[in-house]
Amino acid sequence: MATTVKEAETTPPRPTVKHGLAFLTSRLRQIGIFVALLVIVGLFQILTRGALLQPDNVSNIIVQNSYILLLAIGMVMIIIAGHIDLSVGSVAAFVGAMSGVMIQDWGFPWWLAILASLVIGGIVGAWQGFWVAYVGIPAFIVTLAGMLLFRGLTQITLENQRISGFPTEYRQLGGGFLFPGLFPADTNILDWTTVGLGVIAAVLLVISQLRGRRTRARLNLETEPAPWFITKLAFGIVVILGLTYLLASSRSGTPIVLVLLGILVVVYSAVMNNSVFGRHIYARGGNLQAAQLSGVNTKRIDFMLFVNMGVLAALAGLVFTGRLNSAGPGAGNLFELDAIAAAFIGGAAVTGGVGTVIGAITGGLIMGVLNNGMSLMGVGTDFQQFIKGMVLLLAVAFDVFNKRKASNALK
Repeated sequence: MATTVKEAETTPPRPTVKHGLAFLTSRLRQIGIFVALLVIVGLFQILTRGALLQPDNVSNIIVQNSYILLLAIGMVMIIIAGHIDLSVGSVAAFVGAMSGVMIQDWGFPWWLAILASLVIGGIVGAWQGFWVAYVGIPAFIVTLAGMLLFRGLTQITLENQRISGFPTEYRQLGGGFLFPGLFPADTNILDWTTVGLGVIAAVLLVISQLRGRRTRARLNLETEPAPWFITKLAFGIVVILGLTYLLASSRSGTPIVLVLLGILVVVYSAVMNNSVFGRHIYARGGNLQAAQLSGVNTKRIDFMLFVNMGVLAALAGLVFTGRLNSAGPGAGNLFELDAIAAAFIGGAAVTGGVGTVIGAITGGLIMGVLNNGMSLMGVGTDFQQFIKGMVLLLAVAFDVFNKRKASNALK
């Protein structure tokens, strides 16, 4: 029976589904990031004769790059909104110095020093966000000034001296492991604790992906082809369980900072994908004038983004200081460049409006594996910097090439 005009008006449109080559082309950048990570891991696993994926080395990669991954979460949000933050390394150093002074000189308990440090990070972010959002100074200039300002404050706070010797609880945030020394060394209870955490993470991944797919179908939004969705989900489960196996096989177990990172990735991914605030960030970076005409409070968005970046920079500073058990005037050097590189390698667009938290984490892991793999091979830091610079350049060039190709296709 033919559909009447009334039925056509009241029947909601069916969700669109891209198939085959069209879908793969639209997701080329995202797919390429994960493929690149797998290729780099496989290459260095061969070149290092299996040393890269040794359980203790995998744990070491996570701990060594944890503060960059923390910064990458906030940095990709800043870049999606069309800004940049050059001050995060100096802010991390300043907050680390302040936490050390609070513990060593002011007699603060470790937990109070951590809380106060996060508040300081939020205040620093609010300071910079005010100049960007409400005064209208470009973020590049504001954060360049902040890089110099907070580096100077770090040196003033520490009087150009390094301080060390922090409480054990404080150091656990950056270099501790779950349940250390709780069980005898000859038992496997700790290993099974790590396995349990991995299984829980895999289950949560399945639940979140299925819920997100149902939500998109209910809202008649574009959905992924079922074969691709299943493949992507299976790949995520394999990665989580594989990492779980390696960590469970190591002598140390699960790093505390990995649990912290996992929680933050889940929370921030949900914020960017499922919240009004996240959609406004994408709208602000994609087209500022259109976002303003649509009623988006872009000044508030900018301000809150820099407050958030300040808190994450403070957290990264605490993790770095705790891991080294030391706060120095030169801490955090070039952290901002590593975080920016992680965001761009992970798929963020130079012009804003594009990027994901998962992509930034993947980009950070690519940089971490490159650093670790080349160090295991005995490659000097000079060549390491050269190779990382080339990887960043190629990643951005790939993004520009894709945009140009898409633009030409529309003409």
